[in-house]
Amino acid sequence: MDAKNTNIPELPPCPKAAIFLDFDGTLVDIAPTPDGIYIPDALPALLNDLQDRAGGALVLISGRAAGDLANWLPDYTGLIVGGHGAEWRRDGKLTPRVDLSPDSLDMLRDAASAFAGAQPPILLEEKPTGIVLHYRAQPDLQHTVETFTARLSQTHSDFEAHPAKMAVEMRPRGVGKDLAMAEIMAFDLFSGRTPVMIGDDTTDEPAMEWAQKQGGLGIKVGPGDTKARHRLPDTQAVHTLLKHWA
Repeated sequence: MDAKNTNIPELPPCPKAAIFLDFDGTLVDIAPTPDGIYIPDALPALLNDLQDRAGGALVLISGRAAGDLANWLPDYTGLIVGGHGAEWRRDGKLTPRVDLSPDSLDMLRDAASAFAGAQPPILLEEKPTGIVLHYRAQPDLQHTVETFTARLSQTHSDFEAHPAKMAVEMRPRGVGKDLAMAEIMAFDLFSGRTPVMIGDDTTDEPAMEWAQKQGGLGIKVGPGDTKARHRLPDTQAVHTLLKHWA
């Protein structure tokens, strides 16, 4: 389904909401490289205001490493879910949520590094719990990357391939933003609240769909097919929405 509605309905009051926010493409514009992003000056204060208004029930939930997000947003003290749920930073403590063999991860990285080295336009991003192969610099390499990662998911059974924007990610099996949200919503702080998930990528689709099934909201950022019932055009619109909400 391609959501047409760019008008966001009445949001639940912040004290009654459980707010889940993706990062790249949602809070910050996607850059040519993961390290090339720009953090808007007002974003850290906006997140702190929203977190206070929601009584702490605000979660940054991203494919990035949790430690990477913490470095980009050092003043944010709330829960960070990184690696699509593979690691959490809670109360300042970083905790892996999957049991990966270091040898398994090293072998995956070695295979991906050799592949990317033979295809210079492809950028290899290494994460604590997996890898991403970006083909943004040459979009016609999509099929090549998808074919390679499909083979990787067969030869490296701890991982599975997930398409993303101009990239394919190899992440641990059995993790997902929707699964992390379901676990978090059982916490006392979140219990009984209305989940609101805002994201932009295919990896956010299960989380937005899950929020809607719980009677909450899924809000898609930018173009593209989605099962979210609502849409915002860009990251600036997300900031405007959050500012009014807070």
